[in-house]
Amino acid sequence: MKRRVSAGIAALLLIASLSACIYGAVTGEMSTVHRKAAGICMECIGLG
Repeated sequence: MKRRVSAGIAALLLIASLSACIYGAVTGEMSTVHRKAAGICMECIGLG
């Protein structure tokens, strides 16, 4: 019984995370995140 509940929670979390990723891709957030991550990376290694 405990494995069944654990597998259900894992499946629910997987569906929720995939939904959030798809929503972000559709709304254009991927480019925003990439731009911010590149800026932070450049600052960390001293190029920015």
